[in-house]
This record gives sequence, structure tokens and C-alpha cells, in this order.
Amino acid sequence: MSRFLIAPALPMVLLLFASLNGGWWAAAALLGMTAFVSGMDRLVLTAPEAEPGPGVSTAHRLSVALGLAHLGVLPLGVWALSQDTFSLPASLALAGALALFMGQVANSNAHELIHRGGRWPRRLGAAVYASMLFGHHASAHRLVHHVHVATPGDPNSAPLGMGFWAYLPRAWVGSFVEGWRAETRLRAGGRGGLHPYILYAAGSVAALALAHALGGAKGAAIWIALSLYAQAQLLLSDYVQHYGLSRVRTGQGAWEPAGPRHSWNAPHWYSAAMMLNAPRHSDHHLHPSRAFPDLALDDRSMPMLPRSLPEMAVLALFPPLWRRVMDRRARAWASPAEDRGDIALQPRRDHGVAGAHLSG
Repeated sequence: MSRFLIAPALPMVLLLFASLNGGWWAAAALLGMTAFVSGMDRLVLTAPEAEPGPGVSTAHRLSVALGLAHLGVLPLGVWALSQDTFSLPASLALAGALALFMGQVANSNAHELIHRGGRWPRRLGAAVYASMLFGHHASAHRLVHHVHVATPGDPNSAPLGMGFWAYLPRAWVGSFVEGWRAETRLRAGGRGGLHPYILYAAGSVAALALAHALGGAKGAAIWIALSLYAQAQLLLSDYVQHYGLSRVRTGQGAWEPAGPRHSWNAPHWYSAAMMLNAPRHSDHHLHPSRAFPDLALDDRSMPMLPRSLPEMAVLALFPPLWRRVMDRRARAWASPAEDRGDIALQPRRDHGVAGAHLSG
């Protein structure tokens, strides 16, 4: 339990002190979301399997607490950035740390919440996404991505050869439109209640109104900039976790069921704990309602990224380098199992940022 508590809570505590004090606290918050996480991943590749994780009820309470904390930390950070009391380096460090927290921790936790069984956890998850001006993801992720993953019907599954910058507008617009259509079909089929897109829009308007109250037009602009950065990180995660992996059609013309080989995974213990096991993505698609501590890895049946999810997201910003590293790995998982070889089946044990293993 300790790693799932410490890893997401530490950057939040650093952001709290950075928002109130600036200076070296802002630098510490940024380093805590970047170099510290990378260094901890290098100390130990995977968490000991014998270490017990939190129970489902404890995990649920942690997710709710993180969701509520996000709704407090984000306004505090926007207020601090809009006051012009910190130096430019401190302001940039605080903004970077806050945006990374939104994209990696708050997003992962909101993702956990929208998959929970109760109405209020799902609403809290949707509120977190709406605070990032991305509320439609709460619908599109469940109703489109999980249904059509690794097929052309999913805007958030990138085909082999598509670079991230071409993928970004396709995924944003496509998920918005397809999520709207899915929710509209449900209401045409008899589901009552207000269309959730209206609630998402209202939540985003409320968030921007709060930003304006905290810091005027500058506060609203800062909130929008942070949200756009966080949205890009969310879509980077989707891009990395499904790049080049596709389901095939059966003899009847339907798509084969989504299986363990249709998502990329990462075993790195600390970044996984910080992101509530989001890098254990295959098992999540196999069991969407399974709580994050119970998600499993199997490097014989699940594709493994050669680096941690945050590091691969950085690499994806450079499409030629990304394709050099990932295309043959993706092709290997499209071939029969006996032809894949160790490159596709085993995670790399050498974790240097630049090295022969990453480039090869």
C-alpha cells in the first residue's frame, strides 16, 4: 500500500508548498515529477510481488481522496501563478509540475474513478476531467475506446506509422464526436437524464469562472494552458499504450475480442504506483472494473514497452525516433507468437535513457 500512497501524494504535497512559497519548492515539485520518478524506476524494475497492495475499499478511498485533492490543488496553483509574486524560473517550474501532475496523476486517478461501480465516484472522475476542460473523456473512454480499442473505430488507437502530432487532433476531435454519438444513442434507446455533455460543458465553464475569480483573465488563460498541456499528456498515454496494435477480423466479419496483446504495458514500479498502475494496461482492458492494485502483468502474453510510460511519452514527441524504436516491436506482435522473438516478449532490463537497447 505504501507505494500507492506515497508516489501520487508526494508531488501533490510538493505542489502545495510550491504554490505557497515558490522558489526552490517549485524546482522540487518539477524534479519530483520528472528526474525523481525516473531515478526511482531505475532502482528497482518491478515492485516485489510479495508486497501486499491495498484492498479494494482502501484503494477506492485513496482514489476519492486524490480526486478531491486535485480539485483543491489546481485552483491553488492557478491562483499562485496569477499573482506575479514568484520569479520567472519558479513560475515556469510550478506550471510544469502542476501540468505534469494533472496529466499523469490526476488523469490516471480520474480514469480509475470513471470505471468504478458507484455513481458518485464516476461523477467525481468526470468532474476531474471537466476541470481539465476534457469532460467528454469520461464518456468517450468507456463507450468508445473500450468497445473499439485496436480497431479503426477507435480514434484513440493509433495505427502503425501514424506520428503523435498527426494523431493528436484526430484523437481529440474523434473522441469528442464519437463520445457524443454514443451518449446520444443511449438516450435514444431509453436512458433518461440530462445529456452528460451538457454537464461536462457546465463543469468546464465553472472551472474557468473560478479561474477568472482567482486571477482575472490571466488566471483563466493559465488554467486553459495547463489544461491543454494535461490533455496532450492524456492523449500521449493513449497513443503510447495502443500504438500499432490491432485486432483482426474473424471469419464472420466481426473483430476478434480485445486481448492481452492489444495494449502496451510497462513494469516500472514507481511510475506505475504514481499512475495507479495505469501502465498495466492490457489487464485493465481485459477487466475494466478491476481495481488498480489487482491489475497484473504477464510479459509472455502482453507487449512491454522498452522504457517507462512517461519516458516513452517523451519519445513519442519525436516521431522518427519513436518509429525507429517501436515499429518493429509492433509488427512483431502482429505476427504469430513463435516468430516474435525476445524483443517483443521481454521488457528491457537496461534502463539507460539513451542506449543501444532503446534505439534498437
